[in-house]
Amino acid sequence: MTIQEVYMQRCLQLAKNGLGTTYPNPLVGAVIVHENRIIGEGWHYQSGLPHAEINAINNVKDKSLLQNSTLYVNLEPCSHYGKTPPCSLAIIENKIPKVVIGTRDYAAHVNGKGIELLKNNGVEVTENILPKECLKLNKRFFTFHKNNRPYIILKWAETANGFFSPEDDSQKWITSKQMKYLSHLWRKEEQAILVGKNTLKIDNPKLNSRYFKAIDPIKISIGNDFKGLENTHFFKDKSAIVYDKSNFEKDFTLNNILNDLKGKDVQSVIIEGGIRTLESFILSDLWDEARIIRSKNNYWENGRKSPVLENEILINSLDFEDDLVYIFKNKNNIYL
Repeated sequence: MTIQEVYMQRCLQLAKNGLGTTYPNPLVGAVIVHENRIIGEGWHYQSGLPHAEINAINNVKDKSLLQNSTLYVNLEPCSHYGKTPPCSLAIIENKIPKVVIGTRDYAAHVNGKGIELLKNNGVEVTENILPKECLKLNKRFFTFHKNNRPYIILKWAETANGFFSPEDDSQKWITSKQMKYLSHLWRKEEQAILVGKNTLKIDNPKLNSRYFKAIDPIKISIGNDFKGLENTHFFKDKSAIVYDKSNFEKDFTLNNILNDLKGKDVQSVIIEGGIRTLESFILSDLWDEARIIRSKNNYWENGRKSPVLENEILINSLDFEDDLVYIFKNKNNIYL
């Protein structure tokens, strides 16, 4: 591993601290190096607050060192005025002579403009250091901007012999309590959570990340005729989003729903059921990642079989005491 890759790895480590809090902004970490020593570092905490580069610059005690330093950042510095001023301009104003970038920011309002601004002002720019790792870190952000829809994660639990739920729709826990904490950690990391109407009716889920101090995901439900569900936890949340087929003005399709969520700046959605909702996303090939929790010891004689993935590639498996976790990617997603 080169020295540039070592510092870029540190940028990626820092950037991960913002997972779940930076939406709709990407995950970014920055490191400032002077004579092979890190003198400042930072990451983006939350939309509307200073970006990673600014936090790293502010972290440098002796600002005179910036004129002979290199700034490393996993994503191209911005060049536009949004909720905060452009990071490229701050780099120029602080006379940082060299910038090393993991990958370009492919959002239309950036996409090379930050690099161009730096170069036009005499900054030496190096690109594509650990680009695959940098793309993977911001898989949600890039999918949102390149595919014009949120990043979709499918998640379900199943018995050791592949059953998803009882035939009579009764509530029956499949996996260990440890998996509740893992599920809530996953919820904490995504911007929204989606379930079908029947899941609201049968389970009345809270759809939050209550085991962690975090921003709860936006609640979304799709289905037909939600009458009688007004007292569920879902409808007590006034920010919840409902896609009701009975009053949907456009064609009631997943593509139209995802397009509407794109317009609401929703970058990622974790889908937790029910089975028909999960299957509809699979059949439409509208998913990027699937996380399946399988019990090691819980066998049922009958029930509803779990969904069957299409276009899947296994990318990871985790072995817990009572459960196995399988993580798949859709072969069409290039960021994983």
